[in-house]
Amino acid sequence: MISSQSVHDSPVGSVLDIQPRGGPTALRILLGAQLRRLREVQGITREAAGEEIRASHAKIGRLELGRVGFKERDVADLLTLYGVHDPQEREAFFSLAQQANAPGWWHKYNDILPSWFEIYVGLEEAASVIRTYEVQFIPGLLQTEDYARAVTLLGYPDAPPDEIERRVHLRMRRQELVTSPRAPSLWAVVDEAVLRRPLGGRQVMRAQLRHLLDVLEMPHVSLQMVPFRLGGHAAAGGQFTILRFPEPDLPDIVYLEQLTSALYLDKTEDTDHYKKVIDRLCVEAESCVTTKKVLNKIIKDL
Repeated sequence: MISSQSVHDSPVGSVLDIQPRGGPTALRILLGAQLRRLREVQGITREAAGEEIRASHAKIGRLELGRVGFKERDVADLLTLYGVHDPQEREAFFSLAQQANAPGWWHKYNDILPSWFEIYVGLEEAASVIRTYEVQFIPGLLQTEDYARAVTLLGYPDAPPDEIERRVHLRMRRQELVTSPRAPSLWAVVDEAVLRRPLGGRQVMRAQLRHLLDVLEMPHVSLQMVPFRLGGHAAAGGQFTILRFPEPDLPDIVYLEQLTSALYLDKTEDTDHYKKVIDRLCVEAESCVTTKKVLNKIIKDL
């Protein structure tokens, strides 16, 4: 037990109070954060913790970041080292570890889902707020099936038809989040070129823009357009997504996707920078009302 704190102020209390929102990815990060806080409260080094579970300090680092799964034996040994002996408190950690190790619904897409993007899908599922800026495509959560197919064909021109369809199906499955009872707040900012580039042809693009108008009737979905006339703007560096979570122990995460990999930034100085950028973009971009008018005009012109 940690005598200097009440149970609800301690890392143990935080675990007891957790009401999981998302899938295993977020739970691994949560559990790792709680174990890190317990270790730091006790003044124990990563090296010492690693020795306790017959591992290196690097493994402790990966566990605390939620990058790997948790063995119950390791969790038990660490809890003992950190002074957590109460059976109820230990069981809360074991239960969270079991949930964190369970495969997410996206597990069945492992044949087409790279590990660097699998992390994102899990985080997206757990987020309470998603803010994104796109320079080339409609955000994935707002794409129609035909538009998503056109985007997928661009990225995988040599893939067989069945693989293309599985990738499109994965994107459609992700979109169920938008209409679920626990849907996150989704705020997208897109470059004007995203709305005017007829990806997949005029008919596909017209249907996509109409779909955007339908989705924007949902109170938790917003879309703003950065017009050509603006010239340079705050996000000249490219697309990015900011994920925020309801759990206070989960830091905001900035997701930067590249062609064959991705970066996940969670340091406060990094995430604060991107928050300021997207805040400035929202000020500089057309309002949501004006963006809807632009969508209607583009539809008429197609």
